[in-house]
Amino acid sequence: MSSTIEEITSILGAQRIGTTSSTIDWILTDSRSLCFPEETLFFALKTKRNDGHKYIPDLYQKGVRNFVVNEIPEAASSYTDANFLIVPNPLKSLQRLASRHREQFQVPVIGITGSNGKTVVKEWLYQILSPDRTITRSPRSYNSQIGVPLSVWLMNEHTELGIFEAGISEMGEMEALRPIIQPTIGILTNIGGAHQENFSSVQDKCMEKLQLFKDCDVIVYNGDNELITSCVTKSLFTAREIAWSTKDSERPLFIEKILKDDTGTTIKYRYLGFFKEYRIPFIDDASIENSLNCLAVALYLMVPPETIAERMLHLEPIAMRLEVKEGKNGCTLINDSYNSDFASLDIALDFMMRRSEDKNRKRTLILSDMLESGQTSKLLYRQVADLVHSRKVDHIIGVGEEISAAANRFEIQKDFFTNTSELLNSGLLNQLHNEDILIKGARVFHFDDITDALELKVHETILEINLNALVDNLNYYRNKLKPETKIVCMVKASAYGAGSFEIAKTLEDQRVDYLAVAVADEGADLRKAGINSSIIIMNPEITAFKTMFDYRLEPEVYSFHLLEELIKAAEREGVSNFPIHIKIDTGMHRLGFAPSEIPQLVQRLQKQSAVIPRSVFSHLVGSDAERFDAFTRHQIETFEAASTTLQEGFKHKIIRHICNTAGIERYPGAQFDMVRLGIGLYGIDPFTNKMLHNVTTLKTTILQIHEVPANETVGYSRKGVLTRDSRIAAIPIGYADGLNRHLGNGHAYCQVNGQKAPYVGNICMDVCMIDVTDIDCKEGDKAIIFGDDLPVTVLSDILETIPYEILTSVSNRVKRVYYQD
Repeated sequence: MSSTIEEITSILGAQRIGTTSSTIDWILTDSRSLCFPEETLFFALKTKRNDGHKYIPDLYQKGVRNFVVNEIPEAASSYTDANFLIVPNPLKSLQRLASRHREQFQVPVIGITGSNGKTVVKEWLYQILSPDRTITRSPRSYNSQIGVPLSVWLMNEHTELGIFEAGISEMGEMEALRPIIQPTIGILTNIGGAHQENFSSVQDKCMEKLQLFKDCDVIVYNGDNELITSCVTKSLFTAREIAWSTKDSERPLFIEKILKDDTGTTIKYRYLGFFKEYRIPFIDDASIENSLNCLAVALYLMVPPETIAERMLHLEPIAMRLEVKEGKNGCTLINDSYNSDFASLDIALDFMMRRSEDKNRKRTLILSDMLESGQTSKLLYRQVADLVHSRKVDHIIGVGEEISAAANRFEIQKDFFTNTSELLNSGLLNQLHNEDILIKGARVFHFDDITDALELKVHETILEINLNALVDNLNYYRNKLKPETKIVCMVKASAYGAGSFEIAKTLEDQRVDYLAVAVADEGADLRKAGINSSIIIMNPEITAFKTMFDYRLEPEVYSFHLLEELIKAAEREGVSNFPIHIKIDTGMHRLGFAPSEIPQLVQRLQKQSAVIPRSVFSHLVGSDAERFDAFTRHQIETFEAASTTLQEGFKHKIIRHICNTAGIERYPGAQFDMVRLGIGLYGIDPFTNKMLHNVTTLKTTILQIHEVPANETVGYSRKGVLTRDSRIAAIPIGYADGLNRHLGNGHAYCQVNGQKAPYVGNICMDVCMIDVTDIDCKEGDKAIIFGDDLPVTVLSDILETIPYEILTSVSNRVKRVYYQD
């Protein structure tokens, strides 16, 4: 739905500078996601570390003419055809605009909150309800103070039902989201420990989440959860409650039986006096609970129980993530085939464009018909074609009768097929080389078959990298910094084993100030892959100076010998004022200038123009251990004195930094101008050895299960002696993949279906054996080496080492799979 700039000005109560008439269809808060500039209204949001106002000149150059700001840009007088809406707080104005937009719709709206399961419940409700209604729902996990208004703005004249998530991380946030969503139906999934740091108790967090449901007609929740039930009672809601229960037969939705077998779960229930049942193709408790929340809502909306049962049976697992995989013929696959609607297509295309914008690679989109959009095919595919062209897609492969009928709207390389089988049999997929390929299709088109045909099959053992968790960890530490403090993110050793490019690109998208790698080749590879951020080389080699000059890689300099060789090389190449980073040895005694050498260093630097000090830093020896606190304070004092001496020799500002991850946490007064974030970025608190948000999961697959009698042995050298009749599973991971041999012979375990499976016998090069005697499992089931429920710190503790060693030991033959919620 469109709004005029005059209408929006009135809604926001804004002071308007500019007289150009405009119609607004798109709301933008991230300048990198611009798609349709003429119809876009940009909200210049200010955060602790960024200011949207600084992107206005670039957006204006790209065609944007409408801006919501809280200050007039310096060059506003030259933007004669632009409109600036001046407001006290652009974020509050964004929320107000979305709230007013929501008020135009007198349709049921489902608001979902909770610690876990929000996205699954949202998507399953969509699967159950969308055949009968045109639904607008949150794209992916757009549930924040910014994401919720962007989601609600997607409601249009075709919307018959809204489904929106709401997430919070501190007190007071739900009060801002409630008038935006204005739910008529509320679902509280559960309450857990996520984002607990800003709440005094779990009960306070539960009460805050329940604020979303103040004006609901009905609230759905687990009546067996004592905390939730208590909080609902205290909230004094007037809404009807559908509290389902497996224990209390007086509840309106009573679950009589839950029967699990190898292929799924049958659930028998009683609702309003009638007895019914349904089946889901899952056996885990989380899926059962999520299905019960969906059941309650569907019953309330008067979906016939027989229809519910039929659709529950065909629920599909929610790949709540956009996966990046290595494809055949040099292709990169972006798999987002768990849904297909216009909003999620825009997000996925934006993701692909950012991933390839600095590489000369072709962009290909494989797209199916978009079902249940509520729009006419003519209007829908005109919008899709406009979006595809604006996102600079080079080749579209359409699958389905509707999109094929709209083929003439796409003015790029194009191929169309009426169904997936026709595409697979055409041979076209084998012709795709060195391309970024986005795969996006409705479930009925079975695009998993396309992904399977394009994916490079190398090894059944994979390392999954959660890019959202990486960003969460980055923001966790950013929130501990002063707004002006810069940040260096360590991506050396292939980003601690996670894969340097995808990690670096994600961090670049988050606008970190510097990346740091160990050697010049690592930095050059990032440049070749399209990374433009400033990069520090922590261990520069004299033979690699030309590589550093060619690829704009800024070396650490730790000795006069290295400095002299660098100056000579720069002068030979005609390089001047090349940035370097001075390292001072304050107690590590590994590399660095002694503090007493700094005056001599200043004199030498002043007498040349080949290089210029960009920063000065040192390494803390024991910031993660209380017993070294006195020495750490001594290091900080030494660094402050030595770095001050260096700064006094130059007029330009030299950035100072000494804090590592533990230092950020424990020495906030030592932030200086910049900090270096390493292991914390990957989810490990080096002080407590506890996990933050887990980034990496190493998993594999059971190849075979043997029934082995007692007193037999397993593995080389007959080390695995069985004391009972056992089921022994073989999994394709060994020490060549990075699984340490010292974990074998029962010293450690992996997880199979959530249970411990000890390693039996010696770990081999490519395979190891695990005991699954007491575990309900089969060949093909997953085995988790480390991940969310089996932290990598468990393995490092067993091996009496540090998590860094475990992470960086995962070999390159283990395929990396990246995903984003």
